[in-house]
Amino acid sequence: MNKSKKTSKNINLTNSHYYFNRELSWLEFNRRVLSEALDTRTPLLERLKFTAIFSSNLDEFFMVRVAFLKEQVKAQFSQQSIDGLTPQQQLEAIYQCLHPMVIEQHRYFEQVLKPEMVSHGIHLLNYVDTTTEQRSYLQKLFQKKIFPVLTPLAVDPSHPFPLMANLSLNLAVVVKAPNTGEEKFARVKVPNILPRFISLPQELQPNNGKVNYWTGVAIEQVIAHNIEALFPGMIIKEYHLFRLTRDADLELAEEEADDLLLAIQQELRKRHFGGSVVRLEIQPSMPTAVRQMFMSEMELTESDIYEIDGLLNLKDLMSLMKLPLPQLKDPAWTPIIPSRLRHFHQPSKIANIDGEENNIFSVIQQKDLLLHHPYESFSSSVELFIAQAARDPHVLAIKMTLYRTSGDSDIISSLIAAAESGKQVAVIVELKARFDEENNITWANKLEQSGVHVVYGLVGLKTHTKIVLVVRQESDNIRRYVHIGTGNYNAKTANLYTDVGLLSCREDLGADLTDLFNYLTGYSCQEAYRKLLVSPVNMRTRIIDLIHREITHSQNGNSGHIIAKMNSLVDAEIIKTLYEASQAGVKIDLIVRGICCLRPGVSELSEKINVISVIGRFLEHSRIFYFENNGQNEVYIGSADWMPRNLDRRVEAVTPVEDVEIAQNLKNILTILWLDNRQAWELQSDGSYIQRHPKQEEQERSSQNTLMAKVN
Repeated sequence: MNKSKKTSKNINLTNSHYYFNRELSWLEFNRRVLSEALDTRTPLLERLKFTAIFSSNLDEFFMVRVAFLKEQVKAQFSQQSIDGLTPQQQLEAIYQCLHPMVIEQHRYFEQVLKPEMVSHGIHLLNYVDTTTEQRSYLQKLFQKKIFPVLTPLAVDPSHPFPLMANLSLNLAVVVKAPNTGEEKFARVKVPNILPRFISLPQELQPNNGKVNYWTGVAIEQVIAHNIEALFPGMIIKEYHLFRLTRDADLELAEEEADDLLLAIQQELRKRHFGGSVVRLEIQPSMPTAVRQMFMSEMELTESDIYEIDGLLNLKDLMSLMKLPLPQLKDPAWTPIIPSRLRHFHQPSKIANIDGEENNIFSVIQQKDLLLHHPYESFSSSVELFIAQAARDPHVLAIKMTLYRTSGDSDIISSLIAAAESGKQVAVIVELKARFDEENNITWANKLEQSGVHVVYGLVGLKTHTKIVLVVRQESDNIRRYVHIGTGNYNAKTANLYTDVGLLSCREDLGADLTDLFNYLTGYSCQEAYRKLLVSPVNMRTRIIDLIHREITHSQNGNSGHIIAKMNSLVDAEIIKTLYEASQAGVKIDLIVRGICCLRPGVSELSEKINVISVIGRFLEHSRIFYFENNGQNEVYIGSADWMPRNLDRRVEAVTPVEDVEIAQNLKNILTILWLDNRQAWELQSDGSYIQRHPKQEEQERSSQNTLMAKVN
């Protein structure tokens, strides 16, 4: 009997021991983000950036994942996760894992990063350490610009405990009436419409004989030290800073909503104030009585309280990235124009850009075009494609999906211009793109008012796929041009996220996208596609079939090899199939930036599976899948991670890359990432990650630096 088959029978592949918890795996991802902040090889301002990202990530984690678990506990939902934990056990594990991490983050910022900032002329002062002149300036600024904005809210029998906005920074103030000695409680919100850090003028910079670039004070300290102005005649007994986080996930009964747009607008109003509190950040000095009052009013337990010794809400450190100090940042990077598109940007060619022989469509007709952002310019490729389609008189229709974009983007302007010129323009807008709902509503309305056909996706499914279809009249024929990508149509994130995209006019892809758009905009039960892997239609079965094909090759005595790059790997069925492939001898290399529930390196289970995560200056966002296929290599790219939500609850599209040269380029990208020994972390069988370092006499290989050098 084949050894792999025997092993498979001896091991229960559904055993919870062989899977990592998704929430704890995500916390390990955020630990890797924090490690970039602690890494002295990272420039100082970039370390502050990673500190801010760590905090921002945690905000979303609590608003969505912790809130979800707490709701399950409240509903007495006891079903176990993939790794065998109940919701309550997961919450306890999160608490045990996260508290030390948060303490480490804040201790490192206060004890290491702040002094290092000072050594580079950046002074984030504590109010108590300011000079008399600095304090005088801050007091005058408080009276003129801060005091008029503040609103103290009393809490007593006639003033109920106030509603407090999600992620708001507040001061809990205890005052005493001088005539009666009665103590009263009030809350003062730190206004988020004002800058978090107040800059001091140049003449008030520290005079230490060194160059000083910036000096400032946190606004909450300025408010706290002038708090008596808000309570004239009262004695200020004490004040304490706190910050709360609410459940911010939208709950929509889509089937019952007559107007999805209106329903989401109503839910967004609830997000800021209506969700239950899931985390309270306080300073250790907060007395027990005030702490207990918060816990009682907000229905919190001790595990929901996070004591922060120092500055709260470190994600505001991101604002310091604006300082004009390039020596403290990563070297500046300007995406290059793809070589086959460079002639469009030569001044001598601009006048003839609409000519039949000199447009992006003629380039795509010659050969498929691979785009790799942010190494290659998004504006000079994807935006150019849509802009030329909008003004080309031969283009009849433009259809695209929009998940996250900016309302002032060139893409929105191009779509409006296309509709106003009489072209058929249809846009599938995903209103349920988490935390981008308000932005999406704004520009969806703008598109509709300009004559664009706007569709708000499908009931019960998020439209997450990244696709564009352009229909063009060419002589007596209709030709369809497509863009299928891994990233959002957002020029801002295209400079920060690594993504790939394919421009093509292959007939099968055009026909598949036509069917997919009909599925999204009309009534369609399309179940078969010529080339595309589409969720929730055929993607799950196709991926499993591709893995099984590698198993068959290996069992027949040939080599089997899978390389898969994605954001997260959670799906139990796919993980089980990967275990089967490993047992059959298939080599599996996984590049998973974030959550990975697969346990690698387990004897007789996953010995052939290796997992790395790459954390660098760019967010690794592309999804690329390579299957050796007994020498007939197949490479796929698309929008889907291997998670239940991507495979079952979202509309996703993954395309095969049939151009041999492009497929090899994608394989090369995977190889460069796999060989990284600077920003790569190796997942261990116990769930921990170990960062790679150059071995003795080995050159440092940063995959992102390599890819920047490669395109130049």
